[in-house]
Amino acid sequence: MNDNYKVFGLSEDCSDEELDAKYGELKAKYSEERFLEGEAGNEAAKKLTEIETAYADIKAARAEKSERTEDKTELYAAIEKDLSEGKLNDAQQKLDSFNERGAEWHYLQAAVFYKKNWSNESKKQLEIAMQVDPANEKYKNAYEKLVKKIDADSDKRFSSYTTGDDRRGYETEGGRQMGGNYCLEWCCEMAICNMLLNCCCNCR
Repeated sequence: MNDNYKVFGLSEDCSDEELDAKYGELKAKYSEERFLEGEAGNEAAKKLTEIETAYADIKAARAEKSERTEDKTELYAAIEKDLSEGKLNDAQQKLDSFNERGAEWHYLQAAVFYKKNWSNESKKQLEIAMQVDPANEKYKNAYEKLVKKIDADSDKRFSSYTTGDDRRGYETEGGRQMGGNYCLEWCCEMAICNMLLNCCCNCR
């Protein structure tokens, strides 16, 4: 495809307007020169055929690309609608149908994982989205919010555990908290009891 653009002396990122203008200019030039006598006329006729073919190929490729982009946009919109309605399985099925997975795909996959409370998996997908499209503020903001949430949830779980709200290993008995120094005191008491029992048994 790059060779087609070279025919017009343009790059692949040129606008449709630039392409059309250059095509019109060269077509007019070679359409007139093909009537020259000898080799000059033959060469102009070849050039005219070349620019006609290159122009048609470029236009067809651009139309196909535009159609794919429109299809993706519609599908992304449908996925966002599924997410807003809580249809996570439908959203995932649509995501799985993509062959090309760009930044927006990873962003939406992160949203699906987030809805499922899979925070770490969601974070990884956002990181990929930012790598593919570093300038996208939407991805950055979503990532920052998610990291803050993960940190807050982690702090909450830690605080719950250390304050005794998490009952594992921190049950209270007689107003004293199990764990810490109490465990040591309890073990010492049990050891002393065992020693006294051994002494009594030996006395007999």
